[in-house]
Amino acid sequence: MTMWGPELKGRAGPRYLAIAEALADDVASGRLKSGSRLPTHRDLADRLRVTVGTVSRAYAEAAHRGLVSGEVGRGTFVRTPSYEYGPPTAEASHGLIDLSLNHPPTTLDEQRGGLLAKALASLSRRADLARLLGYPPEGGALEHRAAGAAWIARAGLKAAPENVLVSSGSQHGMTAVFAALLRPGDLVLTEALTYAGMKALAGLLHLRLQGLPLDEHGLRPDALLAALRGGAAKALYCVPTIQNPTTAVMPEGRRKEIAAIARSHGVTIVEDDVHGRLHEDPPPPIAAFAPELTCYLTGTAKSIAPGLRIGFMLAPKALVPRIAAGIRATTWMAAPLMAEIASQWITDGTAEQIVKRKRQEAAARQRLAAAVFGRFHFQSHPAAYHLWLHLPEPWRSETFAEEARRRGVAVTPAQAFLVGRIATPHAVRLCLGAPADREQLEKGLRILAGILDSAPDSGPAVV
Repeated sequence: MTMWGPELKGRAGPRYLAIAEALADDVASGRLKSGSRLPTHRDLADRLRVTVGTVSRAYAEAAHRGLVSGEVGRGTFVRTPSYEYGPPTAEASHGLIDLSLNHPPTTLDEQRGGLLAKALASLSRRADLARLLGYPPEGGALEHRAAGAAWIARAGLKAAPENVLVSSGSQHGMTAVFAALLRPGDLVLTEALTYAGMKALAGLLHLRLQGLPLDEHGLRPDALLAALRGGAAKALYCVPTIQNPTTAVMPEGRRKEIAAIARSHGVTIVEDDVHGRLHEDPPPPIAAFAPELTCYLTGTAKSIAPGLRIGFMLAPKALVPRIAAGIRATTWMAAPLMAEIASQWITDGTAEQIVKRKRQEAAARQRLAAAVFGRFHFQSHPAAYHLWLHLPEPWRSETFAEEARRRGVAVTPAQAFLVGRIATPHAVRLCLGAPADREQLEKGLRILAGILDSAPDSGPAVV
């Protein structure tokens, strides 16, 4: 455990934010290295003469920014820097090609801007516009829930509007689900390489995570069965379609098997399908095979626009009131104006048009990456905004990420997604959607290919 203590002198505002800002500065400067274990909440509180609650809020804020992660019983650790949770730094604005951001391509922004202007003009002519400034019914307005049901139905699920809840994006939906259904210390099973936002959320809610082995098709059913035999797990979180970070798509047969195993042990499934609408013909969601125990999450950020922060959750009828309470306890409600625009676009076909164009741009960028990395081993999917690059010997994940940044390209090493104490894969995630255009993307990819063709200056890192 490091003896780290933040320098708070001259920092204004609440103490918990001052601590979080100091931690961020020390990570950025290198004073705090990736993997460093931070002081316990009590030790740091005593050292700074603040309350334990203040330190807890500071660590939670740092987790939300993707700076730290923690698991009950193990402690809080500094994560590898990543911009998954926020905008590029000042460094990025001065020439860094950032392939660490899993953002949709911005090449369609001008077209979407015109569509938004049209939608707002249409809204402005409505006589009932003022209703969007009030509080909607719990769980969202019925017409917004109906639009969400229609959006979910396109993924292959039958969804009754009364079982659909509207959230402020899918990340908020995850927060509401786990906060409502689990307690601090509960065990959640995930893929051994999982969405970094799930790791941050687990730290915030003090949930324990156990990573399960994957193969080229995603989560392995035998690993799930072995883990559930222990009897401690309360939920399974997984991303069956265009998995983050590996891009794996789970076949239908395996989805049925996962559903049957979870049903036999009475475990809740939280299915994150945020990339599902990008896949032109995906297998049915796991929720189709176990609707009575699956909370299905999707949203508009990846498939339509990040700024349209609307998520839709399909939940078993018995869980709807509890999850609605979770939404109310966090942000109270999704913004009705945003929900109205999302609903209008779903209903009039605009959303489907945007998704189709995004698929086309993602496919073009994947073809570009395949041309550059053709001689290397990587996993990808034509509709994904990212790929999973396996590193040749003697490169290691952290060493490669550091060398890439030194040469002007940001990537995310495997450690950011790792759950548990398994061996760290020698791989990095590359996000193809973040660069402003394909020319900038190709430049970054060719820099990385050049690094792969060389050897680390100091030999392989010890991991």
